[in-house]
Amino acid sequence: MRKWIFVVLMLFTMVPIAKGQGCAICTKTAAGLDDKSARGLNGGILYLALLPLGIMGTLGLVWWRANRKTHD
Repeated sequence: MRKWIFVVLMLFTMVPIAKGQGCAICTKTAAGLDDKSARGLNGGILYLALLPLGIMGTLGLVWWRANRKTHD
């Protein structure tokens, strides 16, 4: 139970940090682009985010499987 309380508290403390992120230069650049270029910029951002999200997802899956086997 303590573990869940800790996780929830950590999530609530991370929310203001996550909302503060953003690049003003990227926003101004995207505002001045046409539709095709803006889609390319968004695609590039998603492409760059794919590797870290994949690593975190893989580590989470490995942790979940290891944790699940110890409790069975």
